[in-house]
Amino acid sequence: MKVVIAPDSFKESMSAKEVCDCAERGILSIFPEWEIVKVPMADGGEGTLESLIDATNGKIYNEETLNPIGEKIISRYGILGDKNIAIIEMASTSGIELIPKEKRNPYITTTYGTGQLMLKALDHDVERIILGIGGSATTDGGSGMLQALGAKLMDENGREIGFGGFELGKLAKIDFSNLDERLRKVEILVACDVSNPLTGKNGSAYVFGPQKGATPQMVEVLDNNLLHYSKIVKRDLNMEINNVPGAGAAGGLGAGLLTLGGILKKGVEIVIDTVDLEEKLKDADLVITGEGGMDKQTIYGKTPFGVAELAKKYNIPVIGIAGNLGNGYEILYDNGFDAIFSIMPGVRTLETALISGSVNVENTVRNIFGSLKSIKIK
Repeated sequence: MKVVIAPDSFKESMSAKEVCDCAERGILSIFPEWEIVKVPMADGGEGTLESLIDATNGKIYNEETLNPIGEKIISRYGILGDKNIAIIEMASTSGIELIPKEKRNPYITTTYGTGQLMLKALDHDVERIILGIGGSATTDGGSGMLQALGAKLMDENGREIGFGGFELGKLAKIDFSNLDERLRKVEILVACDVSNPLTGKNGSAYVFGPQKGATPQMVEVLDNNLLHYSKIVKRDLNMEINNVPGAGAAGGLGAGLLTLGGILKKGVEIVIDTVDLEEKLKDADLVITGEGGMDKQTIYGKTPFGVAELAKKYNIPVIGIAGNLGNGYEILYDNGFDAIFSIMPGVRTLETALISGSVNVENTVRNIFGSLKSIKIK
């Protein structure tokens, strides 16, 4: 039999590749002759870089960039091993976890570092950049990113505006004439799982601003500034970015990427395509997927659901494994899953559970396949 193992990471416990390796050991301990295909997965969020690099034997590069408040840090990006594709997680340079709570201020935080990583990726002559945009500290509409890439964002006196969402209120002109020319030859895929527009009550500032340190007054100013920004973009670049679903993602970075021709897609769909998962599983007899926690929210763009949905296209049975099975996980039985297991052997502290994840995955999978053998599955 052929088994495809395609999980996400178990956050803070195991990478997707480690989960694959542990599950493989569990299966081969029972059925040593079976064919195992390991495909580390992700959904565009944290861990996507590692999963895609592991799945393609790629390489991770460390580079000096600016963090959201303009301090120099070491961040990273990856180049896939078998394709001319770069993978960037904006959170590695523009993420909210990079700055302490007392310094979180969307008036000044910038996506400049994300643009710097894109420039470094272009040095590898890539044909595609995959950009995960979850976990941002910013509400600058991607303006900092554009500045790093060579765009000119000027005030009424022709001076470059500063960093952050507050400065967008001073914007009078956008000039792309000095934008890095290599961008014209590169496809930009944006892993975006939210549908928020750039502005308004469902927009970037109102929905995501408070968690980034914005007061109610700041939210109003930021929303007005982003609306002003969109009007300048429409006038100078002849492009509508305000009401596009997903434009409000990552503090409006989605909108900024739209100005570069970026394509916004669900993260798991991008990963499935990039690792050729469909080709690898279409003749499988069984698929194993999972992640650290699975619940009723899993059906909204999470990795296990995306994998299960694809497997069901070929009527392949799907087994799900997770560290924690949360509220409403039973809905997964109606959405592509044939069996779902927690890897926890009993009550444990969170610390113990995270440390023992690899052992628990291997033991759980061994028990599953031992049961299959006992009923003479060949």
